[in-house]
Amino acid sequence: MSSLQDPIRDGLKRGWKVLGGPHGPLPQRITCDVAIIGSGAGAGITAELLVKAGLDVVLVEEGPLRSSTDFNQQEAVAYPSLYQESAARKTEDKAINILQGRCVGGSTTVNWTSSFRTPPGTLKYWRDEFGLADYHDDALAPYFLQAEQRLNISSWLTPPNENNDLLRRGAARLGIGAAAIARNVKGCWNLGSCGMGCPTNAKQSMLVTTIPAALDGGATLLVETRAEKFEFANGKVASLQCWEAKPNGVLVRRPQGAIKIVAKHYVVAAGAINSPGVLLRSEAPDPHGRLGKRTFLHPVVMSAAVMPRQVEGWQGAPQSIYTDHFLETQPIDGPIGYKLEAPPLHPVIFASTVTGYGREQADLLSQFPHTHVLLALLRDGFHEQAAGGHVKLRGDGSASLDYPLTDFIMDGARRALLSMAEIQFAAGARQVLPVHELAHPYPSWAQAREALAALPMKPLLTKFVSAHVMGGCGMAGDERRGVARPDGVHWHIDNLSIHDGSLFPTSIGANPQLSIYGIVNRLAQGLVRRLTGRGVALA
Repeated sequence: MSSLQDPIRDGLKRGWKVLGGPHGPLPQRITCDVAIIGSGAGAGITAELLVKAGLDVVLVEEGPLRSSTDFNQQEAVAYPSLYQESAARKTEDKAINILQGRCVGGSTTVNWTSSFRTPPGTLKYWRDEFGLADYHDDALAPYFLQAEQRLNISSWLTPPNENNDLLRRGAARLGIGAAAIARNVKGCWNLGSCGMGCPTNAKQSMLVTTIPAALDGGATLLVETRAEKFEFANGKVASLQCWEAKPNGVLVRRPQGAIKIVAKHYVVAAGAINSPGVLLRSEAPDPHGRLGKRTFLHPVVMSAAVMPRQVEGWQGAPQSIYTDHFLETQPIDGPIGYKLEAPPLHPVIFASTVTGYGREQADLLSQFPHTHVLLALLRDGFHEQAAGGHVKLRGDGSASLDYPLTDFIMDGARRALLSMAEIQFAAGARQVLPVHELAHPYPSWAQAREALAALPMKPLLTKFVSAHVMGGCGMAGDERRGVARPDGVHWHIDNLSIHDGSLFPTSIGANPQLSIYGIVNRLAQGLVRRLTGRGVALA
């Protein structure tokens, strides 16, 4: 891969202003027009627009700057260097494993490219329950369109790999509709290693699009730098304190004190969990007790199957077919619904996710080339028994998430495991293994159905994961129901905006990256108009 162009290394040679870690010492004090915490989906969109309007921008990223030259498709390298807590971040009770990026580009550098606009039913719920009157399809459509054009989001016309086609075929045999997922790629090599960073720069993540555009326009990027907390004065943010961070996340507290960034405006875009975390560390105003509350995960349960033919789920577009059948067959605020997709399979993450030990797991892994997996994203946030989790601070100031898996969610998990097993048997599975500590491979749909009906659905027995963290700084039409106003500005701090998925008052009910791009695009254009009087567009 070393012969391919590396836009990051090329940019550094051109003189990009990148500091921190191996890129040079951090200054003690920085002044700028706007300081942005984070470099993922919301931060990248915001940075490009602000720089385009002529503003002096500083981005603060806790993780390292990596590029296509570093992406070698090896899990042992990717997870420790590109993910929060080495891809082992968990909820407080350890019942849900959370995959989030921790590098320049954030989760956009390591996600699987699935792109959906915010579902109309979700927006209607936000209007009805959170007073977000201007959040409807027509108002957001131009901003989604710009994001889709800027990031090359379009239909994936290549035939699905076998892992995804099994979902399509199994669903079709049961009369369940399925469709293709749009992806943000340009010149994709179909390698299947999106989760380890794209070695060909085909994925149009923030790493290769908006962040380079902002740096080419004069922005400054601080890497391996943790935004610790804000200092307030006269009801406004006066400065942002930061510390150096080692690649493993350990802070370096220098004797000369914290690095101080003084800006006219500040944008928090560190992702749900970390965005509430920095505001909690700052003791930001929270008179109605909303900060860190209603944090959503799309709790995910999985079902593995062994197929007669080789599946080789590690190669090809990782996630290209979905069905919303189980979201659309019940009310949005009724029994929890779920979206089905087919995740990519790689040995380390597969072996560390499925249940079983010793000989049992060795037997399972021996069939890895024939293995197929489905996942179900449970749509949380629309029912009082799925009200999300609560971000807290540990003793060292780092953020953690307490997320209760209620009986309501567990009911959805059982139904989802049944749905996935039935689809997998319809697609020809020789055996199906619901990912549950007490489950075993079942050779028929009848045996799987009987076993699933009897399995105890409890945390730590039913295996959950998540890659979609949302909420915690929810926006609302009045301060009693949210942390941020509908324009993304903090209800009680006029020079502080929140521009990431932490704004969402519920989960999306779909992979959230395009929702962040489109909604933040509108918020950032509004911020530019307020700061400069100018109008800019993403595309």
